[in-house]
Amino acid sequence: MAVAVDERYRADAEAILARRGQHGADLWATADRRLMKGGAFSTLSSAMLLAELGYPLDDPLLRDVADLIWSVRRDDGRFRVSPDGAIYPCHTIHAANTLCHLGYADDPRLARTFEHLLQTQQPDGGWRCLKFSYGRGPETDFSNPGPTLTALDAFRLSQRYGQEPALAGAVEFLLRHWTLRHPIGPCHYGIGTLFMQVEYPFGNYNLFQYVCVLSCYPTARKDARFLEALAALEAKLSDGQIVVERVNPKLAGFAFCRKGQPSELATRAYRRLRANLDG
Repeated sequence: MAVAVDERYRADAEAILARRGQHGADLWATADRRLMKGGAFSTLSSAMLLAELGYPLDDPLLRDVADLIWSVRRDDGRFRVSPDGAIYPCHTIHAANTLCHLGYADDPRLARTFEHLLQTQQPDGGWRCLKFSYGRGPETDFSNPGPTLTALDAFRLSQRYGQEPALAGAVEFLLRHWTLRHPIGPCHYGIGTLFMQVEYPFGNYNLFQYVCVLSCYPTARKDARFLEALAALEAKLSDGQIVVERVNPKLAGFAFCRKGQPSELATRAYRRLRANLDG
């Protein structure tokens, strides 16, 4: 077991590691190299969980995961995370974000991906696909807030691309959604009861992830809409700690994110948010 993982969370890390072959291949992948299949225990999600728990990024295991993700990268910067079907923007965004959290934000190979994302950014500032699972309507003319937030999470980790002026458009798009509230984008991302529940670890578009990511961008920090979202989060604190209100059911037994209890690691993320606001 990687020594950097706190003793209190060793069992959580071991439980993730124990599932690395459950989808038919190693490193939480399927036999045909699907990297997003498996929910909380897909290749991409498992790597993010281990990184969140403090698993050393230079450990051979996470290096192998990174190599697997790199192996599905195309020359145009997109990532094919499943062997067939279309390559949607969210696929590339989630693969890129995982690599960023594994320490590759400024790897030259990822530069083409960031360039691709900047080239495919929509007029409203976000990113969207052309898959209309819920049918078409005026709301589907918007970008998808969830992938846009994840894209900003990836960009903010890059020294080279994190200051791109175009990212202000993505920030504004997400701040506008705080005002709109209703479901928008082809995948119908809304701001309602579920969004307002503090979810940890980050997996779905939700209030906690929203303010954590936006706090990394100067154009958001003093915006009234961001401050209103921050106030909504801070109203939920208990003795200055983040209390988990929603967690992926597959992680319900994990010590670092018990529903209804304060989470030290979630609180650590909140303190990073406050540090961003303090400059």
